[in-house]
Amino acid sequence: MPEDAILENGTDQDPKSHDRQEEVVVLPHHHDHQQLKGKKLSWQKLRRFDSLDIESRSFNGHHGHSSQGASWSVILHLAFQSLGIVYGDIGTSPLYVYASTFTNGIKDIDDILGVLSLIIYTITLIPLIKYVFIVLRANDNGDGGTFALYSLLCRYAKVGLTPTQQAEDRDVSNFQLELPSQRLRRASKLKSKLENSRFAKFFLLFTTMLGTSMVIGDGVLTPCISVLSAVGGMKQATSALTNDMVVWISVGILVCLFMVQRFGTDKVGYSFAPIICVWFTFIGGIGVYNFFKYDPTVLKALNPRYIVDYFRRNKGDAWISLGGIVLAITGTEALFADVGHFTVRSIQISMCSVTYPALLIAYTGQASFLREHKTLVSNTFYESIPKPLYWPMFGVAVMAAIIASQAMISGTFSIIQQSLSLGCFPRVKIVHTSTKYEGQVYIPEVNYLLMLACVGVTLGFRSTTKIGNAYGIAVVFVMTLTSSFLVLIMIMIWKTPILLIISYVLIIGSVELMYLSSVLYKFDQGGYLPLAFATLLMLIMFVWNDVHRRKYYYELEHKISPEKLKQLAVDKNFCRMPGLAMFYSELVQGIPPIFNHYAANVPALHSVLVFVSIKSLPISKVPLEERLLFRRVEPRELNVFRCVARYGYTDVRNENEPFEGLLIEKLKEFIRDDFWLSQRTMHITDGEKLEEEVSAELEGDDHELDNGNGHNENENENENVKQVLDDDEDQRKQQDDVLETEIEAIDKAWHRGVVHLIGENEVTAAKGAGIAKRILIDYAYNFLKRNLRQSDKVFDIPHKRMLKVGMTYEL
Repeated sequence: MPEDAILENGTDQDPKSHDRQEEVVVLPHHHDHQQLKGKKLSWQKLRRFDSLDIESRSFNGHHGHSSQGASWSVILHLAFQSLGIVYGDIGTSPLYVYASTFTNGIKDIDDILGVLSLIIYTITLIPLIKYVFIVLRANDNGDGGTFALYSLLCRYAKVGLTPTQQAEDRDVSNFQLELPSQRLRRASKLKSKLENSRFAKFFLLFTTMLGTSMVIGDGVLTPCISVLSAVGGMKQATSALTNDMVVWISVGILVCLFMVQRFGTDKVGYSFAPIICVWFTFIGGIGVYNFFKYDPTVLKALNPRYIVDYFRRNKGDAWISLGGIVLAITGTEALFADVGHFTVRSIQISMCSVTYPALLIAYTGQASFLREHKTLVSNTFYESIPKPLYWPMFGVAVMAAIIASQAMISGTFSIIQQSLSLGCFPRVKIVHTSTKYEGQVYIPEVNYLLMLACVGVTLGFRSTTKIGNAYGIAVVFVMTLTSSFLVLIMIMIWKTPILLIISYVLIIGSVELMYLSSVLYKFDQGGYLPLAFATLLMLIMFVWNDVHRRKYYYELEHKISPEKLKQLAVDKNFCRMPGLAMFYSELVQGIPPIFNHYAANVPALHSVLVFVSIKSLPISKVPLEERLLFRRVEPRELNVFRCVARYGYTDVRNENEPFEGLLIEKLKEFIRDDFWLSQRTMHITDGEKLEEEVSAELEGDDHELDNGNGHNENENENENVKQVLDDDEDQRKQQDDVLETEIEAIDKAWHRGVVHLIGENEVTAAKGAGIAKRILIDYAYNFLKRNLRQSDKVFDIPHKRMLKVGMTYEL
């Protein structure tokens, strides 16, 4: 098959043929080409399978934040940092859980034991067993969150809606999935159903967007309820402080919190972690004090019978009170969303050794206090503090509440970064704030929008009760969605035994659904707020993703064939000027239509052309060594190349790496490898012919020797072999000269100047489109595009060497 045909049609081959693909041979530097002598390579081995034939395979292993490759010193440092980032939210829940549960007071003294039992088993089942020991295993090369689960499914089953998959993608070391070999039938059946159902693909994407939107909404509500609860403790100490003053002090603290985000998770984590350590020490110590002073018999709550008795006594009221109890596990999703900032092992260590025991002791101590002071339930936390420790505890509580907000803010940044890279969120600036630890990011635009939303909610609701109603819905919705994705991963990827899957659904799934039904009851009491946030965010994400896919399909349908490119390149009306031009697009399967538009208006082409396709893979990171794939567009003298720059959803594009220099170096490596590969192929063909001729001659020589006439013929043959070797040496020198000429042409073009050409596409609805499509494309999408970053800012392309090529796409 001609290479041009493969360039055009390679990605449309039957995906099953990938299983039959033989490894493409990648040759070493041209000085080492002599090592290839004596080896036979078949055309099957040298066959180009897909659109790009040189694959970087030298780097093995994972590149996320999995703890396997991290030293114990790094893990312990990250475990310490995670206290300040991950556990602030769940750690400050003792401020308001009992008050939110017993909103109408305590009717029966044993109700305290029922609620304590519910709290103990809820914290054990959801944060500890589900998240720390199960969900964290489903990280995507170290990154967590709803999009990490979605990307795992996209890698294993073709459920993505944009056709950018290539056979070479599976050769990225992070792309590989370690799959058990058993229970394949059930996994294959589910995989087949998902791949063949367009509804299932849209539903998975919709669910992912919903989960992401809920986490972002959680990031708005967490700072509000945490700071308001902590600052409200001042009213206990002084009656001069009004509710309005508490609200405005809370607003001031929130503004300061968001202003320090620019310094990054690393610095913020080291600043906050000691405070959270003090906080856990205080609430644990006070819990032990209250436990022994008031009622040690609350340990009876370890018996789940008290949960049954609590529901029997209170019936509907007990079910409604679950909306307050669920606040004990708020921030649990941060365990998973923030795992990209740390490691799985570090979060497991900090949770099991510090957070979990401190929380159980704190809730048990408060229950002991309430057994003798049940009328003080509306302000349980501050009333249960011994008087000498009141003000120190208040100061630590305010600081801990500020830190609680940090958990969901960091998680929001991570999740938006993932959704942005997968084409599900408008372009925003991603800033990596730590050179030591990967995955720690800051997004300025999102940070300020979160700050405005938090201030608005605090000023609008003005009480923790209403915010708590809203908070519970966001928390439980995300947990339920995570469980749904996890069940799919258990079946398809982990291939977990069916009994364990059923046990998970019956135990943890039923608990989450029970809490979800309770929090939805309070929809009209503030519960509508996270759903309103989620609806707005999902609308933005849907508009961006839908038009993003439409644009990709438009470019796919109007791509330029290699034959058309040859016609343009050899057209006498075109002149070739010195320099190197890079055309950027997201189209992977060919040359984008923007080039045809450029050539029609500018009758001049640079001496070297590189079409750079920016591609996002459904993995967290692509190693630098495996980032760039190249392919030459024939004929060779055109000096036209295609390049796919592959990025994971947590990779930063062109910010911390010299992209231009890296591309040139990798291009020269590709030219060397490609040159010697083609030469070796020619040598193999010629060698096979020579071998046949020699064999035939040897047979003739044997015949001559039998007749006694072979001596003179042998001498002539030796002279012929010497001549062939001399000619081969001359040919090798000529090949070296040809190769150096090609490399020199690239260097000259680079030094004469590089021009970056970006397609600045205007998108409009096609003539005759319906009103819904016109609103989606002409108004909603274009409004977002006008008010957000342009592509040159996202890729940090130097303005002095950038040209924007305008073109209108009618979708």
